[in-house]
Amino acid sequence: MSQNSWKKEERYFSFNRFLKEKFPFKVYKIPIHAGFTCPNLDGKVASGGCVYCANESFSPNARSKFIPINEQVENGKAFLKKRYRAEKFIAYFQSYSNTYGSINILKEKYDQALNSEDIIGISIGTRPDCVSDEVLDLISGYSKKYHTWLELGLQSRHNNTLERINRGHLYEECEDAVRRAKRLGLLVCLHVILGLPGESAEDMMETADAVAALGADGIKIHHLYVAKNTALAEEYFNGNVKTLSIEEYVPLVADFLERIPSETAVQRLMGDTHGKFLISPVWTTSKAKILELISRELEKRNSFQGVKCQTLPDESLITSQSSKIF
Repeated sequence: MSQNSWKKEERYFSFNRFLKEKFPFKVYKIPIHAGFTCPNLDGKVASGGCVYCANESFSPNARSKFIPINEQVENGKAFLKKRYRAEKFIAYFQSYSNTYGSINILKEKYDQALNSEDIIGISIGTRPDCVSDEVLDLISGYSKKYHTWLELGLQSRHNNTLERINRGHLYEECEDAVRRAKRLGLLVCLHVILGLPGESAEDMMETADAVAALGADGIKIHHLYVAKNTALAEEYFNGNVKTLSIEEYVPLVADFLERIPSETAVQRLMGDTHGKFLISPVWTTSKAKILELISRELEKRNSFQGVKCQTLPDESLITSQSSKIF
């Protein structure tokens, strides 16, 4: 299809559209909890995790007793086939840092997920400081046969913010990880959070410009939320943290989308939390309605994703996986 053909029907390039344009069948992601932890939890780089960290609040598999990876895959396939008539699947290593282990362990876990009928891709979520060259070589090896993504938690362009939220790494480490991954031809999706403590709208737009400059193939935008049993919860109750209302969030997302390239696939536009974990913000509006509000905001502006993108990525880093027949 022609570039930006999505503009005929949408205001931004959704991941659903990306998958429809790439594959002749319905493709869905299966979230997997592979039993990894994080160097920001076990004391290697910091302790206590990010101030907002409550992985079980957004990853259902992380809340239950560990289930073998192959069983998670089969359960996910059955559910997605029944609910969405899915045909093919991407194994999504979601919970915690999924490159935090020895090469042998990583390969064993990845292979377990891929050793199933109708799995045509793999997406690996992790931290920028957990992707050595050896790890990237392992992951890039899968791209010869599978649709392969590396997902990195950028969160913010600003090192003072990263320190404030106890990320345990700098922006430059993310920049370096993206460059090394893209040189190997990997598709890279960056995660960002809007509404982080102390950040202005201008700060958030500078993060959007950084995403554009890095030539990210995908983006996940989350809103800051406060979950139970986190360091952020204590700060929130002490009055040191404010969360965004829907009325504040929607135009921020629209501003952000305007600044990232039109070919960047938008995999997420808001965070998901489960009721019993959530403290703030409590949005009673459905996810579908909020996504509609974002599209309406862009429509009201007569605007689209990428219209204000002024930062071009390094041409040498613009990579795309060759079209494969799966």
